[in-house]
Amino acid sequence: MAHSPLLDRLQTEGLLTEDQCLNVMAEASRRGESVESVIVGDSLLEEESVAKVLADLSGYRFVQLEELTVDRELLQKIPSRFLIQKQLLPVVSSNGSIVVATADPLDVSALDDLKFLLETEIEAVVVCRSELEKLARLVYGVGAESIDQLVEEKDGFQVLEEGDEAGEGTLEMAEDQALIRFVNQILLEAVRDRASDVHIEPFENRLRIRYRIDGVLHETQLPAQTKRFQSAIISRIKIMSGLDIAEKRVPQDGRIKLHVFGRDVDVRVSVIPTLTGEDIVLRLLDQQGNAFGLNDLGMAEDTLEMFRGLIDQPNGIFLVTGPTGSGKTTSLYAALSEILTPEIKVVTLEDPVEYRLDGVNQIQVNLQTGLTFARGLRSILRHDPDVVLVGEIRDLETAEIAVQASLTGHFVFSTLHTNDAPSAIPRLVDMGVEPYLISSSLEGLMAQRLVRVVCDGCREMRPISDEIRSGGGVPDEVQTEPVGIGCESCRGTGYRGRRGIYELTAVNDEVKDLVIRRAPAGEIRTVCRSHGMRTLREDGWDKVREGVTTIEEVLRVTRTDRET
Repeated sequence: MAHSPLLDRLQTEGLLTEDQCLNVMAEASRRGESVESVIVGDSLLEEESVAKVLADLSGYRFVQLEELTVDRELLQKIPSRFLIQKQLLPVVSSNGSIVVATADPLDVSALDDLKFLLETEIEAVVVCRSELEKLARLVYGVGAESIDQLVEEKDGFQVLEEGDEAGEGTLEMAEDQALIRFVNQILLEAVRDRASDVHIEPFENRLRIRYRIDGVLHETQLPAQTKRFQSAIISRIKIMSGLDIAEKRVPQDGRIKLHVFGRDVDVRVSVIPTLTGEDIVLRLLDQQGNAFGLNDLGMAEDTLEMFRGLIDQPNGIFLVTGPTGSGKTTSLYAALSEILTPEIKVVTLEDPVEYRLDGVNQIQVNLQTGLTFARGLRSILRHDPDVVLVGEIRDLETAEIAVQASLTGHFVFSTLHTNDAPSAIPRLVDMGVEPYLISSSLEGLMAQRLVRVVCDGCREMRPISDEIRSGGGVPDEVQTEPVGIGCESCRGTGYRGRRGIYELTAVNDEVKDLVIRRAPAGEIRTVCRSHGMRTLREDGWDKVREGVTTIEEVLRVTRTDRET
């Protein structure tokens, strides 16, 4: 049976067996993909190895794409759609010819077509397909091919004014295959780049899309014509999330379920009207990618040992505090995973349910049907739970029910929005919870933040200057800090991933006495410190010393925290 030249060479060199080659051919036909894509996608061989074989077959040089400098003037001469479809990218003029990066050097006709368009000689070099696609997104923007197709097909399309109804033209555009592909590419790019949120923001003369990666927003490059299709893009997202595309005057919330790269991703959609159009935020909740155990949280050994002791109680309340997006729910899920056994029943009440835990009964708050935290918690307690997780204590009613639950033999996990751990106690008092109830039920408090981790691919250790030390209050024992100089792996940011810093304290008898006396947060904090509580910033300095994060990151996430 005849194989492709690539498969023949791979089999000859012993890199793939005959059976593997036959399977690749069948899969490529079934999926409508190239044999190269199947080989790399199914992890039969490394992408670079395949690219080098292709280079050898074609007689062209294999190069790393970072070795090439793109001349953007060359790109103006050719439609981006052509280059992206053909997997070609002219990069630079050299000695009267143009160097063209290609991921498919065996496609001679594509190279001939490009030579005709450029009206000059070309010199092909072979690069990895994923690197070429990444550079194309950087140069042209996300979904450039789809936008180019829309421009060609819909020259008469006009964006509706904000006050108009969504008419047939917009609906037709929202269901256009090119636009569907464009929106899908936005979501795929977000998942690929580990984004937690996608912000689609309309302005007077442009449409901006930003991805929140490791807690920081990054603007993504878009084709220049994207603004023209703003209304249709928003309508497409509304269709996907089951929202009313004709309603533009009130906020709407919806949900999209995706299956991407073998993972289930839940997308929460929030739409709000603004002066220049509807602003959309998509929150991506990876149902599998966020599963953490306690050892994955990055706690210091003594903190982890204390944490394990505090969560292994028959009854009481354990609170985690911090701003939105500081990893509170992740820590609580890790705690549930630690204590979960067949002998106990665990029920959670969340808004929203961020990811699924096997063996845990999870309930989602639904304000439209009247299922609030307080009402849901009352119902949960009639289901004989041993452990209850309440996503957030927002009001007195929820707080009082949580306290009563802890006093009647249940262990309750929950969260609060306070700057540090000791401040949770005055916060409950301010809500109206009686101090004697807090004293009787509260077992432990933990505040946390997330700092960005310096990228492994470009980390360097540098000495700390006197200016930085004095300005940030860095302790003397921290002599060096890691710095990411920026690389492809971290998108040039110097950071990749996040790690928690923690402030953990047990509510001992001395603290309980302060609670009864309605002592202020500062006094409670002083006592907790005297019993060994390490502050968020102190834990952050330890992470700097360990080469995990930078001084700048620690100061950024703890700037509202006190050091006394």
